[in-house]
Amino acid sequence: MEQWTRREDERLLTGKGRYVADIHVPGCLDAAFVRSKVAHGSLRGVDCTAARQVPGVVGAWSAADLPDLPPVPHTLLARLSTEEAVAGREWPALVKDRVRYPGEALAVVLAEDRYRAEDGAAEVTAEIDPLPAVVTPAAALEDSVRLFDGLSNTALRGEAGEPIDPAVWQEAAAVVEATYRQQLLMPSPMECRTILAVPEGDRLTVWSGHQMPHRLRRELAALLGWSPDRIRVVVPDTGGAFGSKSAAFPEFVVVAYLAVTLGRPVRWIEDRLESMLVATRGRGQDQTVRLAADADGRLLAYELTIDADVGAYPHLGVGLPMQTAWMASGAYTTPHVHATLRSVLTNTMVTYPYRGAGRPEAATAIERTMDLLARRLGIDPVELRRRNFIPPDAFPYDTPTGRRYDSGNYAAALDLALETLGYEEWRAEQARRRGDPDALPLGIGVSCYVERSGGEPGGLHEFGSLEVHEDGTVTARCGAAPSGQGHETVFPALVARTLGIPEERVRLVEGDTDQQPEGLGSFASRSAQVAGAMLQHAAQLLIEEARHRAAQLWGLPADRAAWADGTVHAASGGQAPLGLAELVKATGPLRVEDRYEAGMAFPFGAHVAVTEVDPDLGTVNVLRLVAVDDCGVVLDPAVVHGQAFGSAVQGIGQALYEGMTFGEDGVPHLASGFLDYLLPTYTEIPPIEIKDTRTPSPTTPLGAKGAGESGCIGTPAAIVNAVADALKTADPGLLQMPLTPDSVWRAAGATHPEEGAR
Repeated sequence: MEQWTRREDERLLTGKGRYVADIHVPGCLDAAFVRSKVAHGSLRGVDCTAARQVPGVVGAWSAADLPDLPPVPHTLLARLSTEEAVAGREWPALVKDRVRYPGEALAVVLAEDRYRAEDGAAEVTAEIDPLPAVVTPAAALEDSVRLFDGLSNTALRGEAGEPIDPAVWQEAAAVVEATYRQQLLMPSPMECRTILAVPEGDRLTVWSGHQMPHRLRRELAALLGWSPDRIRVVVPDTGGAFGSKSAAFPEFVVVAYLAVTLGRPVRWIEDRLESMLVATRGRGQDQTVRLAADADGRLLAYELTIDADVGAYPHLGVGLPMQTAWMASGAYTTPHVHATLRSVLTNTMVTYPYRGAGRPEAATAIERTMDLLARRLGIDPVELRRRNFIPPDAFPYDTPTGRRYDSGNYAAALDLALETLGYEEWRAEQARRRGDPDALPLGIGVSCYVERSGGEPGGLHEFGSLEVHEDGTVTARCGAAPSGQGHETVFPALVARTLGIPEERVRLVEGDTDQQPEGLGSFASRSAQVAGAMLQHAAQLLIEEARHRAAQLWGLPADRAAWADGTVHAASGGQAPLGLAELVKATGPLRVEDRYEAGMAFPFGAHVAVTEVDPDLGTVNVLRLVAVDDCGVVLDPAVVHGQAFGSAVQGIGQALYEGMTFGEDGVPHLASGFLDYLLPTYTEIPPIEIKDTRTPSPTTPLGAKGAGESGCIGTPAAIVNAVADALKTADPGLLQMPLTPDSVWRAAGATHPEEGAR
């Protein structure tokens, strides 16, 4: 595919981007929220009296002051959640009687600017009787502390696959078992959450950096009791999302409600400490696995048990562990696979989709266990994977957990990764170091993954339109909303290529529910696979309409009008070709619109890491990382490369640095911001080489699969496997992410007691 000129870069890199915080609306009030300092407690009362006396403060309210304030809307997507999980577990926009996570909003203060609003918030007092907090699934499952009286902390149970006959385990040549912890992560986009609600007559315009503007419109309309056409949602430039900006949050409910109630614009710009305290979390699973194989290393059975931390309130995150269950078997032909899960409520902010959303958890579990099995059998981990890959001629392949993989060549991706790395040379270097008592241990880790992109059935469609203007330019409208994926470049170029016109003649309109009345949004790596296919489909509809009109104009059958290079040509008769501008002038406005539905796709890849470990210090140095990903047909190589690189960096973050930690009171350790929650910076990024194989998907005419989540899925297990290989540890419980110096030092000491005692 050709390389397209990026349209966004100049505006964003020169500071000319327009974010919600840049939008000036006369008379706008800024919101500051008063937040709980405890993780769990009974609320006795909130006093806003003193706040209302602060100069510049327009008002201050607790839940008691706003009896008609609606609760936070919950979205239960098909196959992911049930109404039973939410019943009796309402999420109030402001705490009514019990605090269930640290930072939960107790009150809101509106003022003429954010500074005065914060001054007012500092004057609000609250009385809370602390209660014991549970911040892990294991603690919550004891049910000694219940978040909702009379209801279990287990909000949802699920399974994928069939229970495995005990005889399979008994007759296997090798069975390995392990437990893993997938720690809670913060998505950490550059721009935190934002909302600006502006009443305009009987309508409300909402500006927000959001992934799903039509969903936000629908949810706000429902909570206000309005018809959706009274609300317009506009998404301006958005500084990243990674899944964390696709809901109506408590703060959004309060802002929209007060804007309508007061008849004045209200804005909330989340600051970084707020984001760290109360923005959504990702991951958060305790996993137990069991894997069986015969003497030749052929997999026989795999069992995965998941206890998932879904936070204080059942929301979309309550069903996310099913993504892990459905993808449990990974890239392998395992005859028997059974995954069971419990979604468990804890005194933490809600768990929500975060880049990969359930698939990194599945990949890490199976890939770490494959290495464990390889050590048990004395087989090279690469060879073990090769023996068990689903072969290319087996696609479409139905997994025991109910997924139908569309296409794949897993061995080709692994071969390219190993060739790029120089696998045999690194193994030779590892052998040399193991013979040198003064050399630091070196490890090589492999991780092969399969993921799902596009969404679930019922959510694999998108809406859009193309409109041709009298000057021959084309406006493409799409229901998606970008947050850094490069839509502004890729989508117009895709339309232009299909039509055969210069790309600068196509303009994209997204993220505006008035401009495009229906849409789903940007999530689940669906931009190219679903929205891109929709725009290509619309371009083909436009070509057919242009041919039909030209044929009528010429008095010819439609099949005698052909399209080529942006013009309609008559097969006979001597008529001059008609370009789009001439066609519109001759026949009137030209516009097509449609709803297009794609199928699920299953991107895959192989990541290989080389790590050097200092057993005395517990430090891990990633010497090399190779990521080979297959997202089918690549529309824009630069965009795909950037997505793969950025995602790999986030995968490094999960493996080595990131993770929520809590005190005994359940409050997270975030007093110093990013000094307490470590993100990989430029200094921590190792040499990363990005390669790709290209296996088209048959479920969309573009052949494209999702590209945005690969590194978060494939990289963590590769790094952890490399560290385990360096330390020669057979106990995976010794190495849990993030691999902090303390955890690595302890694992090294347990593996080599004489060294750990030095």
